[in-house]
Amino acid sequence: QVHLEESGGGLVQAGGSLRLSCAASGRTLSIHAVGWFRQAPGKDREFISAITWNGDRTYYADVVKGRFTISRINAKNTMYLQMNSLKPEDTAVYYCAKNRLAWVVRDPMNPDEYDYWGQGTQVTVSS
Repeated sequence: QVHLEESGGGLVQAGGSLRLSCAASGRTLSIHAVGWFRQAPGKDREFISAITWNGDRTYYADVVKGRFTISRINAKNTMYLQMNSLKPEDTAVYYCAKNRLAWVVRDPMNPDEYDYWGQGTQVTVSS
């Protein structure tokens, strides 16, 4: 079992920044890719970013590329999402998730590839 807990969400003005954290307890995340997704009201869950187990590859949705940065510190069993130049359309609940495969990643943008999810943290960007 893995428990994931997001933190760092909040209300920010357009153009501002937030840093989300995802802390894991239970089993280690260190051999798994991890990802961030978001879901806005009335919309499907959307892939945002993912990072391989050792951080050597990162993946981003086009809508956040150049603005968001994913990172991880395996020694702390924690990953992060630095969000800069936030826009009102970034408003959503943000979720972190653990990829079901160890060591490799197959389809990091597919939510079905993730088996554990956090409860989410709300990010609201005002215009």
